[in-house]
Amino acid sequence: MKSAASPSPSHWRLAALTAVVVLLAACANTQKSHDPVVKQVRLDQALALFSTNPASGLPEAWEPLILMRKKKQTEYSLVHDQELDRTVLHAYADKASSGLRHEVNIDPLKQPVLSWSWKVGSLIKSADNTQRDTEDSPVRIVLAFDGDKNKLSFMDTILFDTAKLVSGHEFPYATLMYIWENKAPKETVISNTRTGRIQMLVAESGPANVGKWVHYQRNIVDDYVKVYGEQPGRLIGVGVLTDTDNTEEQVESWYGDIRLLRQVTQASVLTPTASK
Repeated sequence: MKSAASPSPSHWRLAALTAVVVLLAACANTQKSHDPVVKQVRLDQALALFSTNPASGLPEAWEPLILMRKKKQTEYSLVHDQELDRTVLHAYADKASSGLRHEVNIDPLKQPVLSWSWKVGSLIKSADNTQRDTEDSPVRIVLAFDGDKNKLSFMDTILFDTAKLVSGHEFPYATLMYIWENKAPKETVISNTRTGRIQMLVAESGPANVGKWVHYQRNIVDDYVKVYGEQPGRLIGVGVLTDTDNTEEQVESWYGDIRLLRQVTQASVLTPTASK
């Protein structure tokens, strides 16, 4: 007879996946405004830009995304970047994992182009996002989408319902992350090791552009279809995440403005440009 004090392997798998989904719920939900009219106006407008803020504190409309309260949090602050001559978001993670999020309510079919820039001071030497124990990235752009939850698998439905009970929040139907990987080639799609509802797309790989500002424009509708095999629902959250909690390393990164555009403003959606 098994001891009541010894959880089964299936119990631990359920607990681990539930924790992941609870984190996703955090990415999709923020505290409700006391003025729902003002809140709705903000959600329907463009993302608040880092560059419009003074070089101190946290950016307006971006709120902390705490993944696990027991984990050490990544440090975020607005700083002035001399090369770009504007305010950018600085991130420093030392065995840490947390992010910032911006709640939105946008039809991605009308604003399909995601534009952003980032710079990393170094790679995370032992990071490998295909492995659960080393799944870290110096920079991540996190997109949370709504969708028809009736399409979820039985297991995902159970786990997400449990997560809602635990967290008190709704969860996103799907999450798409753009990451900087050490080895996996650009355009590689990496599924989260615990759930297929989190998918990572490698936007940058290797050390070639370390220390440089790299600028991107991605068609998030095309990328979502590539990753999930269906059209996306409404975009309900945008986040940034720099994490080193699994590898227990240190990394320093910077994020420039993140925008959602109606059309491409550069020659290619897929080709990044690096500042010299």
